[in-house]
Amino acid sequence: MQRYFVEADNWQGDKVFIQGEDVHHIGRVMRMLPNDEIICNHPSGNAARCQIVSVEKEAVHCRVVEWLEENVELPIEITLVQSLGKGDKLETVVQKGTELGASRFIPYQAERSVVKWDKKKADKKISRLEKIAKEASEQCHRNKVPEIEALHGLDKLLQTSKQYTWKLFAHEDEAKRDEYKSLSNLVGRMEPGESLLAVIGPEGGFSASEVLKLSEAGFHSVRLGPRILRMETAPLYLLASISYHLEELR
Repeated sequence: MQRYFVEADNWQGDKVFIQGEDVHHIGRVMRMLPNDEIICNHPSGNAARCQIVSVEKEAVHCRVVEWLEENVELPIEITLVQSLGKGDKLETVVQKGTELGASRFIPYQAERSVVKWDKKKADKKISRLEKIAKEASEQCHRNKVPEIEALHGLDKLLQTSKQYTWKLFAHEDEAKRDEYKSLSNLVGRMEPGESLLAVIGPEGGFSASEVLKLSEAGFHSVRLGPRILRMETAPLYLLASISYHLEELR
């Protein structure tokens, strides 16, 4: 059954109004008609099975048939801080990271990031990433669409980190050590309802200054397996590992 995320203002009792690009998708792409059913997600995370009442040019009118009891969100809230990289790597991370359960994404202008965003480019990129996150959430039946925050530098990132229960950064030097800091040991201490801020470095890795400042701010330096991963692979390894520990082993 097709799933659509509907803004809070478009819910009125048992009536739901779908607007924007989803109207075209419902009417033109899926060719749905009155009495067809879809799933509508409220921003709160609740979902309802809805019946289409009418398909108009500017809106699709629906009524709630029943509220669904479902929750596919990770037991902890994970914010993924992804350093800027070449090409469409960030788009890949947002799409796949959404499928794997990330709650929020923060683009990070690392010291060694080859790519630089100015304000005009940043606004355009954020809008594109929001669309990717929404479409991925619909495809994988998420309860919520992950948030895409504004571009962060290191100072802003350190300030943001103060609100999280757990903080870590994936450091390639940990993969080379005999006595490394284990991700599994850290995840094993996490409890449902807690929050995690995870930072992934750029192609060239973190600078010595970044490693020092992150460590001083209470970030745990962890390895993601014994191999050196690409910047777009590392966050997916992290999310899959956490999902396995918290959703499959418990």
